Amino acid sequence: MKVLVPVKRVLDYNVKPRVKADGTGVDLANVKMSMNPFDEIAVEEAIRLKDKGVTEIVVVSIGEQKSQETLRTALAMGADRAILVVSETKVEPLGVAKILAKIVEEEKPDLVILGKQAIDDDNNQTGQMLAGLLNWGQGTFASKVEIADGSVNVTREVDGGAETDTLKLPAIITTDLRLNEPRYASLPNIMKAKSKPMTQKTPADFGVDVTPRLTTLKVVEPAKRSAGIKVADVDALVGKLKEMGVAK
Repeated sequence: MKVLVPVKRVLDYNVKPRVKADGTGVDLANVKMSMNPFDEIAVEEAIRLKDKGVTEIVVVSIGEQKSQETLRTALAMGADRAILVVSETKVEPLGVAKILAKIVEEEKPDLVILGKQAIDDDNNQTGQMLAGLLNWGQGTFASKVEIADGSVNVTREVDGGAETDTLKLPAIITTDLRLNEPRYASLPNIMKAKSKPMTQKTPADFGVDVTPRLTTLKVVEPAKRSAGIKVADVDALVGKLKEMGVAK
């Protein structure tokens, strides 16, 4: 059983983003980058499934050459080999999904696990688009994954509780934060990851046009929050809310 895990290199979640002075985007110069946290959860889940019949984990990243670092991290965690699709221009979710669909045709995985969204643009689209392009079943926002005979059970939170959907393999799964806690790669595994195979390709190798279809008009920082106030008791709180027009 083969699992494909797409991963994305994003601004590290501990770094406070800075908007460029000209408002064209987020300043990524000289800041720490790392694997998208939701994708890290996807890699961890694939590794855990190795005890339940998974024989190979292939990780894929689409982006600049520096995305090799992200793939090496996934290999150090336990993935078996990597594919880097090099694109120095930003690839939008539909372009990513089309490239992944082509890779799926070549690799023929039984399962694709990917983060529900990337923390840089929060689009939450790629998994759904990939499922549509492949006409595969999809289980989004997974908080629990169980491989069954020729199928996979995906549990996800819904209003008022949780539901479990059974998907016939092959299928697409997107991960929620509750699914697992990713492991840290050990130093020996980091060293071993350097010798694991990594193939490089380009979008043109798959015949996919990644010309952007969206135009960013302007990026601005959120308005600064004003300082809060303290009130002495509930009566003062109610009076303040009435004063603000929030309560009558």
